[in-house]
Amino acid sequence: MTVKDSLTAMNEMTSKGADRLSSLGDLNLKIWEKLAARQLEALNLMMEQSVRQMKIASEAKGYNEFVKAQVEMAKEASERMMEEVRTNMSLANEVRDEYRAWAQAGMSEMTAEIKKSVASAS
Repeated sequence: MTVKDSLTAMNEMTSKGADRLSSLGDLNLKIWEKLAARQLEALNLMMEQSVRQMKIASEAKGYNEFVKAQVEMAKEASERMMEEVRTNMSLANEVRDEYRAWAQAGMSEMTAEIKKSVASAS
């Protein structure tokens, strides 16, 4: 392998490395946007519950009605939170798969480059 071949190979590896890092940045941004959307959804859920609680407190005609409404609200809130947990776990699995696919693609490219370099050096 000549010096020119070595420099060409290093240039290609550096360029492809920069491309991989750029694709990782894009993947991170996409995932951050998804996670931020989930956080906003959780915040909206909490705000809705706070508004409902204030409404219940102001409209209840007595202690029993207030407690009954609180129990019903807690039941609904826990059901919705479980839905959120399921959705977030699904998102976590999706994120894991996206990172795994990115890493596997990078390793496949690197392995192919190394094999190509070894073959051309022989």
